[in-house]
Amino acid sequence: MTHIYHIAPATVRWGWLWFPAILVALVTFGAGFLVVRSMTGARSSTFEVSSEGLRLHGDVYGRFIPTDKLVARDAERVSITTGAYRPTLRVGGTALPGYRSGWFRLANGSKGLLYVTDPTKVVRVPTTEGYTVLLSVDEADAFVNDLHKIGQ
Repeated sequence: MTHIYHIAPATVRWGWLWFPAILVALVTFGAGFLVVRSMTGARSSTFEVSSEGLRLHGDVYGRFIPTDKLVARDAERVSITTGAYRPTLRVGGTALPGYRSGWFRLANGSKGLLYVTDPTKVVRVPTTEGYTVLLSVDEADAFVNDLHKIGQ
């Protein structure tokens, strides 16, 4: 005589196993979205100089820096491939090939706010707030001249 017995039902609810999979998918999607958004910032960032100050338009690190917080008379063109202003550590920001934005620790130990696409063509703008702004600007000489005018 043969008896057939069935396996006992599982005590684990299988629905809970979907939660980690959905969470991983959402985090992956979110990270991908941030990368795409950062690359958009590399193409669409602008820097506005006015008598009121310097406005950085772009990704999440954009801001307005009033004239009294800028040391505009000391603005200059630099290369950040070597020397004191070379970024050494990303503190909070984006570091992709051909684009760095956000907060970085610099070789001289200070903080830098970067919007850099070409490290050999950068304008350095010191501030009184304990950080330096480093920007890749298409028309760097005109940008520096405008900063010097507001820094007088």
